[in-house]
Amino acid sequence: MKTKTCGSCGADQLVPFSNEAFEVTHGGQTVHVAGLSGKRCSACGEVHFDARSTKKYAATGDKLVLAEREAMSAEIRRIRKRLGLSQAKAAHITGGGHNAFSRYERGEAMPMPAVVNLFRLLDKHPDLLKEIA
Repeated sequence: MKTKTCGSCGADQLVPFSNEAFEVTHGGQTVHVAGLSGKRCSACGEVHFDARSTKKYAATGDKLVLAEREAMSAEIRRIRKRLGLSQAKAAHITGGGHNAFSRYERGEAMPMPAVVNLFRLLDKHPDLLKEIA
């Protein structure tokens, strides 16, 4: 690692560390990643991983993002089908494009929180669908 100053605070106080564990949190899930190395700023505490550790940490985060996307796609699909909506009708109700729900259900895109909240509300109160359909 060639970094000599902290990218966060600019201090010249980077101290090497090795074989430490860090947490990666996303979508309510937390995973511990062991064996990470790099430098830590003793002035502000900012961590600068070495190249191998950066890849390992990022790969763990990517897995969490994909897992959340998969879970969300299953939930959205389940609710849409329970409500008897086509993907096109679901997209229309939420103001999305004609391919929006297809992308959500394939896990290619995360729906906006407002879409998720609406569908969770409709899942609990399906009678409200007639108010917005």
